[in-house]
Amino acid sequence: MPGSPRIRVMIVEDHLIARKGLSAIINAQPDMFVVGEATDGQEAVTLYAKFLPDVTLMDVRLPRMTGVEAVSAIHTDFPDARFVVLSTFGGDEDIHRAITAGVQAYLTKDVLGDDLTKAIRAVHSGCTYFPPSIAATMKARVSHSELTKRELEILRLIIQGLSNKQIAYTVGIATYTVNNHVKSILGKLGASDRTQAATSAIARGIVHLEP
Repeated sequence: MPGSPRIRVMIVEDHLIARKGLSAIINAQPDMFVVGEATDGQEAVTLYAKFLPDVTLMDVRLPRMTGVEAVSAIHTDFPDARFVVLSTFGGDEDIHRAITAGVQAYLTKDVLGDDLTKAIRAVHSGCTYFPPSIAATMKARVSHSELTKRELEILRLIIQGLSNKQIAYTVGIATYTVNNHVKSILGKLGASDRTQAATSAIARGIVHLEP
């Protein structure tokens, strides 16, 4: 509406070109503008307190502190903070973690500019915004018991290519204990073998590969 305050947006994105592209899209809108930019999660927490944006556009994979961790940290001091996640990754566990942390919208980076600005406006007005592809991914999310910390540790070593014997040596437990953990992991992920479990875990965002 004419005369209404413009939406103050903070961008959190570690890649310069992507950050400047997002800034150009937002600043081209008559009802919003970029109030600040952060390049990692820790900086996002600091700058949020400084700028108090209406909406924060947050990447998930960030240096020093992930986007999800930054959202949780900001919510500790600012429970009414509003977030739009913009991520390269659209796995169901990535989305689930973000929503659990308190984001109101989740978009992947192939989103059109119109959808991005619609999401910002929706979140600013107190609504959520999840495109059909994201909503379908969440609806199809496999229901399974959460992996334990030990199982996640072993799953990461499986993805690194270690055998059960090597995992046992690395972790400091018996090989038969590793075997039992692997069976549990396969069952929880609905996988028939270690390779399928690793592939599924990466695709869904349960485990992230180091850049």
